[in-house]
Amino acid sequence: MAETINMPKLGFDMAEGLLVRWVKQVGENINKGDVLAEIETDKATVEVESSASGVVLQLIVDQGTMVPVNAPIAVVGAEGEKVDVKPTTDDRPQTTTAPQTPPTTDSVPQVVSISEASSMVKASPLAKKIAKDNQLDLSRIQGTGPGGRVVKKDVEAALTRTITDHRPQTMVSGPSSIVFATPDDKVFQTTKLRQAIGRRLVESKQTIPHFYVTHEYKMDAALDMRKQANAYLPDNEKLSVNDFILKAVALTLRQFPNLNATIKGNEVIQFGHVNVGVAVTVPGGLMTVVVKDTDQKSLRQISAEVKAMAGRAREGKVKPEDVDGSTFSTSNLGMYEVEEFIAIVNPPEAAILAIGSAKEVPVVVRADGRPPQLEIGSRMKATISVDHRVSDGAEAAQFMQALAGFLENPVRMLV
Repeated sequence: MAETINMPKLGFDMAEGLLVRWVKQVGENINKGDVLAEIETDKATVEVESSASGVVLQLIVDQGTMVPVNAPIAVVGAEGEKVDVKPTTDDRPQTTTAPQTPPTTDSVPQVVSISEASSMVKASPLAKKIAKDNQLDLSRIQGTGPGGRVVKKDVEAALTRTITDHRPQTMVSGPSSIVFATPDDKVFQTTKLRQAIGRRLVESKQTIPHFYVTHEYKMDAALDMRKQANAYLPDNEKLSVNDFILKAVALTLRQFPNLNATIKGNEVIQFGHVNVGVAVTVPGGLMTVVVKDTDQKSLRQISAEVKAMAGRAREGKVKPEDVDGSTFSTSNLGMYEVEEFIAIVNPPEAAILAIGSAKEVPVVVRADGRPPQLEIGSRMKATISVDHRVSDGAEAAQFMQALAGFLENPVRMLV
């Protein structure tokens, strides 16, 4: 029996997605799990996998079409089976009003409306969308695709030139003075990803009563264990400090299910699975990839999954399961030498952990009844942000203490 494939919902705030490209065509065989199409959301370009095996009987929408979540996009079934599913998308044309004052720099693509000249240019659907979002005139961009077709990299190159050509210049006017040219103001369209981040986090700060608890961790033992483990691993499988943190967080959440939860009306739902989200920097913003059942996986498994998902995220080709289903999030800025910071709760979750850098600092050591001694130790600060409707300061503080039990005695994560 034929099965209809629908536009997936990736995240609670996703309303629609752009069908960028059909990977399979009508009449082609497809297996369950094979990539059927590529769609673009506010967050990334995602590969949509088929949920059925058989033959592609119908492609319901055209490439370049914006499709609502859960609307049918294709039908897969037995060869020769008759189907005719109608699209449910809104195909009304969209227009953009041109700004009254065009830019004066001839070396960059001009900001224009979606004009007749631009619409006549041969370009991929994704290139057209990026150009439209950034108000670029496609007719001024040289295409490098087949037959001179403008493709994604051509538009991205044009955007890069725009930024480069507007960098401030320094001029030397004589032996006694230096004159700095004042750059013009720059106005540019925010990316879809940045807009989505803005909507999501404004809602979070306006509707979730945040509170914060900071704890400092002794990281000497974890850093030593990481060094020992990495001595036996190839370069592409080396463990990061973050891998240890993710495992420790997941095991601690098993002891504090109230922080691995969400609130719905007057009910708190404690999740059975511990799926830890990891904030990843991508062009134009951040994306959270999700390690499913983090508490049940080894450090090596966690490391491999994060590397793979982060790579796909930065390439704009995440899979739906990469970004869906987190129950608790983490954000690590330690690689930027950040001492400490606070993060905004990622709704509909109840908490997020912000992780700073592990640094060598002077510490006071008291042992074996000897006088206090000053030594060098590795310390790391982390701050948990919590939804006060779900939990309170005492529980958050206890969670942070329990987390120290794993980070400061990392052998507990292996047994």
